[in-house]
Amino acid sequence: MTEISPDSVVVDCDRCLVRSPSACGDCIVTVLLGAPPAGIEIDAEEMAALGVLADAGLTPPLRLVTPVTGPETQVG
Repeated sequence: MTEISPDSVVVDCDRCLVRSPSACGDCIVTVLLGAPPAGIEIDAEEMAALGVLADAGLTPPLRLVTPVTGPETQVG
């Protein structure tokens, strides 16, 4: 099992709450990779670089929205 850095973001498009043709078509992941992947890990330096590109208007931002899990969100 690969250890995930606390400064990284795991992009799992299957878990994205806004996944749709319109949202994915305007997401940096689709722009760079051509289609939503099964899952990728973006480290802090890569996220900063993607943020600079998006802030400059050169690419769309990361549109990933994942469900929040924790004791306050569990039903039961």
